[in-house]
Amino acid sequence: MPDAKTIGLSLLFRQLAVAVIVGSLLLLQGCAATGGKGLRTKNVIIVVIDGVRASETWDSIPGAIPNMATNLKSKGVFFSDFQNDAYTYTNAGHTAITTGVNQPIDNYGAELPAHPSIFQQWLKQTGKPTTAAWIISSKDKLNILANTKDTVWQNTYMPSLNCGINGPGTGYRADSLTFEVVKQVLTTNKPNLVLINFMEPDGYAHAANWNYYLRGIKRDDSYVQQLYDFLKKDKNYRKNTALLVTTDHGRHLQGIDGGWIDHGDDCPGCRKIFLLALGPDFKTGTVTSKHTLVDISATVAKMLGFTFEQSQGQVMKELFPAKKLRAMGL
Repeated sequence: MPDAKTIGLSLLFRQLAVAVIVGSLLLLQGCAATGGKGLRTKNVIIVVIDGVRASETWDSIPGAIPNMATNLKSKGVFFSDFQNDAYTYTNAGHTAITTGVNQPIDNYGAELPAHPSIFQQWLKQTGKPTTAAWIISSKDKLNILANTKDTVWQNTYMPSLNCGINGPGTGYRADSLTFEVVKQVLTTNKPNLVLINFMEPDGYAHAANWNYYLRGIKRDDSYVQQLYDFLKKDKNYRKNTALLVTTDHGRHLQGIDGGWIDHGDDCPGCRKIFLLALGPDFKTGTVTSKHTLVDISATVAKMLGFTFEQSQGQVMKELFPAKKLRAMGL
């Protein structure tokens, strides 16, 4: 028959064992919430420079993108055959990025994506607060990216929003103001998952203003450099943040349906886009194999350690050295 002292010690050891197990589970949950196994990446920021054509960007470097082409490309991975291989409109391109599914969606903000986004899936699986994920957009209509018409997911696990002048129906906002919001949100809320839309190149192209179209590209190139510099210095983001810079669609080639002013078909000008990826787990160099917008969601999910089975895309393995691929089980 054990004495009181023995019983007391037994209970103490049991309590300690429970505490260790609970602590381990919490630690594992925290790891899943902030990064994939074997990776340094804890945060992912996606920048979409809306509607830029290859002929004014990566096919004529440094040209209008001296920061990305000269300063940043050598620090990351550039995909030279990156494509929108489906619907070459703003809302469809962004929906492909955020849901991993190519969907013919209304381009005026009247229709929600058919599937939940990486933001919703990540927020649910990690238990993080709404302020840990953000969509910050110069275009007000991109507020649709926060939600879905899937009734199981609709109005749940939605990220924080700051779109347009003051939300849907209020009009587009200058990219300079959007960038100020970006800096404020990153400094104040310190989110782990962010999508940023800069709209000026697309907006001025539709207005048939060539000079301002080019000016928009140059300004957004500058904002990308400033964002990179901020992430490199900020104690919350340095050495643990992946920055993915892309565009949602290109523009018509000259002689096709109005040329650079518009977009929306399958001509090479609309299809050919780009991806520049910078982060602590990435290699450096140029990838020539073809990838598309839906591959972004699959890759982000793998980096942040959450399940995203709906994606039509594939993890872009070319980003990672062999050791990282093994750590991710790829």
